[in-house]
This record gives sequence, structure tokens and C-alpha cells, in this order.
Amino acid sequence: MPTAQSILDRKGSEVTTVTTKASVLDAARRMNERHIGALVVTSGDKVVGIFTERDILNRIVAAGRKPEDTRVEEVMTSPMACCRRDTRLAECKTIMTKKRIRHLPVVEDDRLYGMISSGDILAGESEDQQATIEYLNEYLYGHR
Repeated sequence: MPTAQSILDRKGSEVTTVTTKASVLDAARRMNERHIGALVVTSGDKVVGIFTERDILNRIVAAGRKPEDTRVEEVMTSPMACCRRDTRLAECKTIMTKKRIRHLPVVEDDRLYGMISSGDILAGESEDQQATIEYLNEYLYGHR
């Protein structure tokens, strides 16, 4: 069974983080520069939450708050859903679907190991399906 670690093995474990004291404007700029939709929020070396595009939309824009005057800790999602490296992808997918989230940090013993996204899971499923199609094609029609 594929696990969260299998995605991290494929894509790497780099995660962009932001501190609780950063302004929302700085966090949004970091997300924009890196073309990502979420940042893991840290306080010291501890993971304390997640800050996403949805947080910006719902808690800043819709609320009429100024991003330059608002700290990430005021609008981040905490506590956040997360998984472990050995969490099966089917369970990760269920968590993401039920909680209606697209990013799932991989955390064990307060240590951040990476982040998986719904896109990562979809890409993995697509690769698996393509491999199955190729295998069945060879089985049915032989190697050409």
C-alpha cells in the first residue's frame, strides 16, 4: 500500500514555512514567489498550524482586514490536520476529502517531514493507472 512517505520519496520533503509573527502580506508574497498554496506555520522549531490561500480569502479579504497589519498567527488554521509518514494514501485522501483541504503536512513527534497535496495524490494515482494500462496492454497483445 502506498503511504505518505512514497509521495515524499518521489517529490522531496522540502516545505516552505512561515513564523507566527510574519505578516499575512509577507506570507502571501512567499506563497506567490514559490507558486504554492500553503505554508506550514512554525513557532521556534515547533509546527503550530497551516496558512493557506483559503485563509487569505476567508479571513483577510472577505473580513476586510489589512494583510500588512495582520499576523499569520491571527488567521492561520490551528490545530491542523496532518498525517504520519506511514499513513496510507487512501487514509490521507479520506482526511482531505472529509475536511475539504488540499494540503496535508507530514508530522511525527513534532518534526515536519514534508507536505503532500491532493495534486500529489492524484498524480500518483494517474501514474499507477498508466502503469496498469501498459501492463494489461502487454499482457493482452504482447510486447510490440
